[in-house]
Amino acid sequence: PLTSDNIYTEIQRDLLRPIFISSLMAQDTFVRDWVINGEKNPNEITRYLKEIQKQYGTTTSFFVSEKTRKYYHTNGVLKIVKQADEQDKWYFNVKNMSQDYEINVDINTADKNSLTIFVNYRVYDYNEKYIGAIGIGLDFDLVQKLIENYSDRYGRTVYFVNKDGIVILHGLSYKKQKSLHENVGSSSLATKIITSPSNSIIYKKNGDKYYLNSRLVPQFNWYLIVEQKKKKNEEKIKSTLLINIGISIVISIFIILSVNMIVVSYQRKLERMATTDKLTGAYTRQVFEAIFTQIYKQHQRRKNKLSAIMLDADHFKKINDTYGHAAGDKVLQVLAKTIKNSIRESDILFRWGGEEFLLILPECDLQKAKEIAEDIRKNIERKNIPFAAKSITTTISLGVGTMQHYETVDDLLDHLDQALYTAKKEGRNRIKVIA
Repeated sequence: PLTSDNIYTEIQRDLLRPIFISSLMAQDTFVRDWVINGEKNPNEITRYLKEIQKQYGTTTSFFVSEKTRKYYHTNGVLKIVKQADEQDKWYFNVKNMSQDYEINVDINTADKNSLTIFVNYRVYDYNEKYIGAIGIGLDFDLVQKLIENYSDRYGRTVYFVNKDGIVILHGLSYKKQKSLHENVGSSSLATKIITSPSNSIIYKKNGDKYYLNSRLVPQFNWYLIVEQKKKKNEEKIKSTLLINIGISIVISIFIILSVNMIVVSYQRKLERMATTDKLTGAYTRQVFEAIFTQIYKQHQRRKNKLSAIMLDADHFKKINDTYGHAAGDKVLQVLAKTIKNSIRESDILFRWGGEEFLLILPECDLQKAKEIAEDIRKNIERKNIPFAAKSITTTISLGVGTMQHYETVDDLLDHLDQALYTAKKEGRNRIKVIA
C-alpha cells in the first residue's frame, strides 16, 4: 500500500501535467479570439501550437475547428476532419461528450507510425458555445518508459486498466495478459477491483501468491495497479513485520497525510495559476464571469450602486519599442501595484488583455468611481519607474461607468470600452465617464 501511494503521487506529478496544459490552451483568449475572428491567418495558430510543444516538451499539439473542420498542427493544416473517416471519429466523440476532456490512445495524424496518448479538450467561446477541440499528445513509448521507471525503482509490476479491466498502459517489460480478468485468475476479484475506488487484495495463481493494490485515478478514469509476487524468504521476515506493525501504522498515517497535503497544495497551486495573472498578480479574464456573478447577486440583493473602470496604458507599444519587452513587463507590474494601492479592499482588479485592466467597484456610485479613477490617474502620472539605470514614465486613459438596472454585463463592458476609446481619442491621460 505504501508503494502504491508513492507511485500514485508521482503519477499526479508526471502524468496529470498534460491535462493541465490542455486546460490552459482551451481557456486561452488568443485561441478563442482567433477562431471567433474567422481563422484568418493559419500561421498564427501554427506558431502558437509550436510554442506550446516547445515550452512543455510535448510530442505534438493541435487544434480542430468546429466551423471549418480544419486540423491545425505545428506543421500547418494537416487535413479536414470528416465523420466518415475512421481516424477522425475521436473528434466527433469529443464534440458530443458531456465532460470537458478525454484521454485517448490513438495513431498520431502527423506520424502514422507513432502511437500517441492524446488529451483532447473542448474549447468554448465567451458565450459557452462549442468551437473546437484542442490539446497535446505524448509519445506512447515515452509514457511506457515512465511507467517502466516506476517498476524498476520500486520493484513492482505497474500498469493501468480501464473500467472494463482492459490493460491500457504498461511498462516495456510487462509480460502479463491484456485483461485484469486473466491476470488475477478470478473474474470475481477483477470485478471487485474495477468497481471500487481502491483495493488491497491477495490472490494465488499457478501456486504463487501475489499482492495487488489498485487505485482509481479519476482524471484518467483508469485504475492504477501495483502488483508484486510473493518471495520465498518473506516468511522469515514475517515475525519482524509483526513486531514493527505499530511503527508501520504510524509511518503509514504520516505518509498518507503528507501525500494528501501535497495533492491539496498542488491543486491550490493549479487554481492560483488558472485564476491569477503571473506577471501582475491581477485576476485573469477567464475568471471574470464567475467573480462578477457573485458581485452582481449582492448588488441586486442590497440594491446598491455597482461601478466599473476600464483603463489602458498610453503609448505602451512605444515603451516596448524603446526600452524592450522586459521594460514593458516592469511597467505593467508597477501599474498593477499602483492601482491596487489606490483602490479599496473590496475593489477587484482584472488584467483584461495586454496593457488593459478592468476594475469592478462594488457599492460605489459614479461620483466615487470618478474620484478613484482620478486618484489612479494622478498616481500613475507621478510615477517614475526605474529600469536599467533609466527612468520610465507613463500615463493612462480611463473609462468610468455605473451599471444601470436595465443593463447586462456585456452592455456595461461595451460602454466602458467606448468611454476608454473616447478618452484615447481626445488626447489620452484623462478620464471619460459614460453618459
